[in-house]
Amino acid sequence: MTRDGNKTDVVVALDVGGTGIKCALVGRDGTSHHTERHPTRAEQGPATVIETILGIAEGLASRATADGLTPVAVGIAVPGVVDETTGTAVWSANLGFRDVPLRELVTTRLGLPAALGHDVRVGGIAEARLGSGRDDRHLLFVAVGTGIAAAHLVDGVALTGAHGAAGEIGHIVVRPDGPRCGCGQVGCLEAVASAAAVGRRYTELAGVPATAAQVAGLVGREKLATRVWRETIDALADGLLIAQALFDVERIVIGGGLAEAGDDLLEPLRVALRQRLTFHREPRLVPATLGDEAGCLGAALLALDNLLMLDNVEVR
Repeated sequence: MTRDGNKTDVVVALDVGGTGIKCALVGRDGTSHHTERHPTRAEQGPATVIETILGIAEGLASRATADGLTPVAVGIAVPGVVDETTGTAVWSANLGFRDVPLRELVTTRLGLPAALGHDVRVGGIAEARLGSGRDDRHLLFVAVGTGIAAAHLVDGVALTGAHGAAGEIGHIVVRPDGPRCGCGQVGCLEAVASAAAVGRRYTELAGVPATAAQVAGLVGREKLATRVWRETIDALADGLLIAQALFDVERIVIGGGLAEAGDDLLEPLRVALRQRLTFHREPRLVPATLGDEAGCLGAALLALDNLLMLDNVEVR
């Protein structure tokens, strides 16, 4: 028996970050009916984070029912290495997760089918189906924030890799003589061109604390900020060149905190990437449009995909 789609059906969606959890009740058409934010409480350990997730999801399901909506599934996005097939949060430094069977825990607690996805991959799913990537089949979504990660999508489906770790372009080495990355390697893209790296580099050179946003605001007005920004653009262009050689996409969508710099980032990045291309086709480089809603929307879409798959199994 298949579940007939209804306009009152909603997915309980959670986007779990290191410090906060963005939550929503999302309809089948991608409309958010209700949103909330909660602290993750990661400082209290992984057991507390798990209980926080379960409690919030349970509360949202109850809220949906009280509002006359029907919760049909749960979608959760977490950072780190995620095995979407088994629904396991394999590893997450920010959350302290090690092999947490989160999908099973959610289903047991709420009695609803659940899906677990990687935060950047579900953001890419949302951008591919509802945001900047709707017009192209082959898409790379790149989140440039505290770290750097990507999602490769074909026809709106994110490719996870054999072990759930696909898309870690932040750990492509672009500067062999560069700073040591948190992963232990030297010169990773993330260690050179993430938002955290921009602020750190400027602070080291200027002796004055600064964020990436502050550095971006000084570009063209201060020599040091302009230099740091130029180095960042060059490193990002090198990383994207490698990504294009690997994935040959039609469009690259740039999201994350650094993307808030807008054309101050994208215009020089387009030029730098174009200068590096030889036989590769130039991808369209565009900003993400869904902002911090992408995680919840993508988690909901992943859950709906999972629901459809379960329906097909039941029909057979």
